[in-house]
Amino acid sequence: MLDLPDAGLYRTTQPLPGHEDAFPAGVLVYVGQSESGVKFVVRPADNRRNRWFWRDPTTPLRSPTWAKTLKALPSEGFYTLPEPVNFDGGGRWLKNALVELGYNDKGQGILFVGEWKEDGTENVLSFSDRGLLIEDSLLARLTWAPILPVRGNAAPANLNS
Repeated sequence: MLDLPDAGLYRTTQPLPGHEDAFPAGVLVYVGQSESGVKFVVRPADNRRNRWFWRDPTTPLRSPTWAKTLKALPSEGFYTLPEPVNFDGGGRWLKNALVELGYNDKGQGILFVGEWKEDGTENVLSFSDRGLLIEDSLLARLTWAPILPVRGNAAPANLNS
């Protein structure tokens, strides 16, 4: 059996041999597994609401050597900041601020801070489509925030399940 990575987001550090144009060094990829158990790699197709979506074609992943060169990335989603983030032109995001983590097509982390509109009519947080590009050192220290997805008018889910 081939020693291949778990499903998830990765950044390539070397081109995939035989597929250098489709999978060059320094791009975001998703490693997945088909229903038949075959591991595959795919580039992002489009980005909506700060999240990437994937579609065919996928490329079978058969190179454990190349797979070992992939840099694992945290999942897209919601996190809290481990420290304040200060901006060059003034302003800052506070420690423990709720942020959404996304990526550019190069696999670099982008943070989008949660904002609550004081004069709004809805009790919701909003996340801009413009974020802050961050270094891998901060990316590795983010703390996952368990924000539950809700579909339509569904009742709130139980956090303990």
